[in-house]
Amino acid sequence: MDPFTLRDALDIALAALLLFYIYRIMRESGTINIFYGLLAFIVVWVVASQILEMKLIGTILDKFMSIGLLIIVILFQDQIKRFLVELGDHKRWRFLRNLFHHRNPAEDADERGRRLIIPIVYACMNMAKSKTGALIVIQQNVPLENYERSGDIIDALPNSRLIENIFFKNSPLHDGALIVADDRLKSAGCILPVSHDRNVPRALGLRHRSALGISQATDAIAIVVSEETGGISIAHKGRLSSADLEHNLTQILHQL
Repeated sequence: MDPFTLRDALDIALAALLLFYIYRIMRESGTINIFYGLLAFIVVWVVASQILEMKLIGTILDKFMSIGLLIIVILFQDQIKRFLVELGDHKRWRFLRNLFHHRNPAEDADERGRRLIIPIVYACMNMAKSKTGALIVIQQNVPLENYERSGDIIDALPNSRLIENIFFKNSPLHDGALIVADDRLKSAGCILPVSHDRNVPRALGLRHRSALGISQATDAIAIVVSEETGGISIAHKGRLSSADLEHNLTQILHQL
């Protein structure tokens, strides 16, 4: 038997890290039971085919594995895309970026706050007072072009009055989502994926489920103004919170 080496330890650590990331993403997307099922299937396949060397059952399971990988890629393309985005998130490689760029991150964040956050916060506060329902999605690293094309292109600078007009109850665009990308109001009336997470309270409507859905499928930030209560919520990384809007947005964008 070969001795246990540092390479073996690194191999186990990387495999554990990979499984942890997959587990976390599938838990946030509400597909954790599928993860357990796949894990159980892999264990059975390894035991039967590799350890016990059962030829018949091993051959059958090998065929399932070869076909199953393609099916998994098709069914979980959003989760796989999100996993790759998190793996290559520039926050993890910030030290390399700082070697070539000498801009002050605090100044960049303040400039973005004046240009983007303040108009959105003002608009949401005004809509909350009048109980005007709204759904605003801010793009991060994952492009949202497919969702932008489902609505009407605006491509305008952030403006609180324009945002309020988009979600005015008699506006033809008020039922869809407003997508903000590259610090511009890109598209309105957009259709988003809806979260089917069973842990979401039934009292939450379609806007909240759409906000959770886009935050599970991508790394975008989704802001919801409730039409029933006037409450403001933020969905990010598959989680919904109702803390202070300006503080939350500033904290999230400062980390980018």
